[in-house]
Order: sequence, then structure tokens, then C-alpha cells
Amino acid sequence: MEAITNEAALSLYNELGIPNTHVSNSINSMGDAGSRYIKDLKLNMNAVLGSKHMNRKETSLLALSVAVNEKNAVLSAAFERMAKQEGATDAEIAETHACVAVMSTNNVFYRFRHYMHEVSYYSSQPAGLRMSVMMNPSMGKELFELMSLVLSAVNGCERCVTSHEHSVKEQGATEPRIYDAIRLGAVIKSLCVMI
Repeated sequence: MEAITNEAALSLYNELGIPNTHVSNSINSMGDAGSRYIKDLKLNMNAVLGSKHMNRKETSLLALSVAVNEKNAVLSAAFERMAKQEGATDAEIAETHACVAVMSTNNVFYRFRHYMHEVSYYSSQPAGLRMSVMMNPSMGKELFELMSLVLSAVNGCERCVTSHEHSVKEQGATEPRIYDAIRLGAVIKSLCVMI
């Protein structure tokens, strides 16, 4: 079995608890050509996980949500471990997975409605979608809304981004906190592409 040998890649893998036997063609290609981007990726990851506007449990749960959304099993496991080390409960981990599922549904549905804005039938019909997990989340309404916002941004749903940005502010989030969460989503998405 081939193993990662590039020093920068190994450092990134070690930090995330990923075995060096996990092969990533992208990481190998970058390692062969030089490790500048791998170092940038690691620095970016550490910066967003260490946000001064969120604690490590929150950033770990947000990172987990993006990894689950992107169907990256290796990073999902890494960020779940990290979240648990930072004190996340089983209920908060489960809620993170549920948030990803709900946002996957909503982002497709509301993006369609947004695209079809000139067809009044679609916008006048009730959604008819159950989303009870959003009502009283154990992680708290503000963090759940922030996670919903990050996932909506990653999934490219303008209507959901606008709605959740407004909602998370109503829950007390500041613009710097929101900005850091979106930066985290962008960095973890890129990490999912590479690993």
C-alpha cells in the first residue's frame, strides 16, 4: 500500500488524525510538484478552526457539517473526532448530520423556486417539507442557523443564504462571526476536494 511521504502532507494528515496510508491523488500531485499549496491549506485550516469569533467545538462542528455535505468520509471522521475532543455531545454530532440532510433538501427546493421566480404556481405552493430538527436544536438555535448558512453558501442557494444570514443575526450572531463561519466553509470545502 502506498503511503503519503511529503512532509507538508504528513503534517496535515497528522493534525487531522488521518493515516498516511490514505492516498489522495491531489495531495500526491501537489507533493510531487512542491508543497506550497499544502502548507497554505494547512495554515488556512488552522486559521479558520482557531477563529476568535467561535470556539473550537463550534468550528469543529461546522467543519464536520461541510465534510458530511461533501461526502468526504475521511474528513467527516476526522472532524467528528475533533468535535468530540472539544466536548461535542452525541446529540450535537447527530444534529450536525441532520442539518446537512435538511439543508440538502432545502437548498435544492428553494434554489428551484428562486430560479423559477416568474412562475407563480411554484412560489404559492406550501413546501410540505418536515424540518422539526430546526425548531429546538440541542446545539442551540444560533449555531444551528449558522451551520445552515454555511451549508447553504457551500451548496450555492442564494435564497437560503439570505434567509439564514438574517435568521442567525436575529439569534445574536455578529457579522465577524458569520464571516469567519463562511471562510471556514470555503476552506473545509477546498480541503474536501484535496483529501
